[in-house]
Amino acid sequence: MIRRLSEISWDDFNRLSPAEKNPYLVENNRPVHVLVAQQFDRKQMDDLGSLATRIRFIAKNYRGMEFLHGLMKYERAMLYFSQPSTRTFLSFCTACEILGMSIGEVRDTITSSEFKGESHEDSVRTFSSYFDLIIMRSEIGGLAERMAWVLSNTDRPVPIINAGSGKDQHPTQALLDVYTLQRSFEESGGIDGKTIVYVGDLARGRTVRSLASLLTNYRDVRQYFVSPKALQIGEDVISMLKAAGVKYGVSEDFEQMIPQADAVYMTRVQDEWDEKKGQSKKIDTSKYHFTVKHLDILKPDAVIMHPFPRRNEISPEVDNDPRAVYWRQMRNGMWIRTALIATIFSRDDEIRSYDLKKK
Repeated sequence: MIRRLSEISWDDFNRLSPAEKNPYLVENNRPVHVLVAQQFDRKQMDDLGSLATRIRFIAKNYRGMEFLHGLMKYERAMLYFSQPSTRTFLSFCTACEILGMSIGEVRDTITSSEFKGESHEDSVRTFSSYFDLIIMRSEIGGLAERMAWVLSNTDRPVPIINAGSGKDQHPTQALLDVYTLQRSFEESGGIDGKTIVYVGDLARGRTVRSLASLLTNYRDVRQYFVSPKALQIGEDVISMLKAAGVKYGVSEDFEQMIPQADAVYMTRVQDEWDEKKGQSKKIDTSKYHFTVKHLDILKPDAVIMHPFPRRNEISPEVDNDPRAVYWRQMRNGMWIRTALIATIFSRDDEIRSYDLKKK
């Protein structure tokens, strides 16, 4: 049974858990909107990963790039980024360009009518009049969901992709993280059975929250959260892992956990969310930095990840170690987002049928 956002009130939709929202976000096995990490299951993630890899190979020559660029040259995308961003913005911008989409952008509400008091609803409805896709990033949690519901109740229900909302969700970052793990472990049995160690500001890191949820789709994945008590993961994530039957652990001992890790996922202190300016500086995070000495106790086939931007939580001296995959992780974002947009607009079958032997 197909469920549509136009068939449910905002209050009822908002009360649903992220997993319960999924039926309203999918039609014909394709995402209508991309709002929460929990809307993706393992098959969808594996399909997106294989599509992203195929796009990478197609893009290796001029003919392939011409093919990709012609897929969506009549569609237009609005990048509505009211929260500062470098990698996510450029990644989405490049993904749209690979597919031939025209792009518009608002990167600061001071340049839009919101500066004059226009509501988010009116701004997004305005964008939907000119564009076929809205990619939005906001410091306001749940705003992308609200805007998707609003548009679904208009005569112009264009797709919305959540590129980061408040402290709660960053679904496409989680997808690129999963894709990075898929690529990193493709010769060692895949993600199943691996141990993921998250380090740093886990209380306010939306990337960790989204990835922890997606990894419950894989078998026997162990997830450990390492940080000072003040920055430890929230009880909602722990409850989610318990309900999924996932083995997890909470620790303050970083060095003890490193030898157990197949993937170390480092994060910075998210001090932009401080309730009182400067309060994060009172927390000692010096024991949660990955340095050159830690390479000696890390498994030879493990990987080090980071969603960026980084500060001093990973020493630059670690960058040249082959286990440091965070630069590849960043590039993976461009490919997985290209695959995601192509899937939303039903161009994935054309990509899969493309003859890679063409020169």
